[in-house]
Amino acid sequence: MTEPKLRIGIAGYGVVGTRRREFIDQHPGMETVAVCDRKFTTPGAFEDGVRYFTNYRELLACELDALFVCLSNDVAAEVTIAGLEAGLHVFCEKPPGRDLKDISDVIACEQRHPDRVLMYGFNHRYHDSVRDALQIVRSGELGKIINLRGVYGKSKIINFASTWRTQRKFAGGGILLDQGIHMVDLIRLFAGEFEEVHSFISNAHWHHDVEDNAYAIMRSRTGVVAMLHSSATQWRHRFQLEISCEGGTIILSGFLTGSKSYGTETLTLAWKTENDEGDPKEQTTSYNHDPSWADEIGVFCQAIQTNHPPEHGTSAEALKTMHLVYRIYCADQDWADRYDLTDQIPS
Repeated sequence: MTEPKLRIGIAGYGVVGTRRREFIDQHPGMETVAVCDRKFTTPGAFEDGVRYFTNYRELLACELDALFVCLSNDVAAEVTIAGLEAGLHVFCEKPPGRDLKDISDVIACEQRHPDRVLMYGFNHRYHDSVRDALQIVRSGELGKIINLRGVYGKSKIINFASTWRTQRKFAGGGILLDQGIHMVDLIRLFAGEFEEVHSFISNAHWHHDVEDNAYAIMRSRTGVVAMLHSSATQWRHRFQLEISCEGGTIILSGFLTGSKSYGTETLTLAWKTENDEGDPKEQTTSYNHDPSWADEIGVFCQAIQTNHPPEHGTSAEALKTMHLVYRIYCADQDWADRYDLTDQIPS
């Protein structure tokens, strides 16, 4: 006997929410039954019968099994908590909120409802290039990691015709929290946790009250060094992560996105040899299909069906990534003092 599909509600029906629905409805175990967004002036229904509402409280009054939260940072934690309290499984887009208090409040609620699945959308972990690179690192083929260099940038903070991302009271942070958090998460995925963090944070170009550039250098207990540049002044959109190991290098470059502005997604593997004279043998793999959205939603569905936490995207991982983001902010003392951030990091 076929199990009934999970009934899904989507809070926030903009670019991300509508894309999530596309893959939710493609999954054999899920179906979208209702959405909400402030762009709707009155409740109603689409031609296919999916209902829409003006706010998340109306949405939560529907018969749902799970909630997708695709809202601005200032309300993401609030709605995630409301979903958990309503007895729903919740998938929330990154970041988990504006600051560490937001994610801590969510985790406290999650602990009161251990039968609910909570997952965060760190989508980059589900790209095939990242999964292949992680397999190589974990296999030990290239030995231990020595260092990592990551650049993730675009030409401005505003996107999706939205301005809330440029205002601290709504966003909590700028390019580092909005986009660079993916690179922070990947660096943690490959190298683990970092003990020492130094940074320069700047809003000198766009002059919003959130950063348009973040430069960080970090060192782990085992001596792995990571360098990160998260930028909103990268006039040609760029994603690149270089992982230098004892026996060679892994380079992730480009990323498959809806805009296709980051170029072809590739993984280049170079093997160090005694006589390569700085020009080692290389092999480049190009990826022309992005399974990340479908796979991530599939993992969420499976976690609900099996009552088992997902491998990636747990609240514990989200908290660690947010903690590192705020350590990068606070490592620049001038920036931390200007926006009173120091109390975010536990002593």
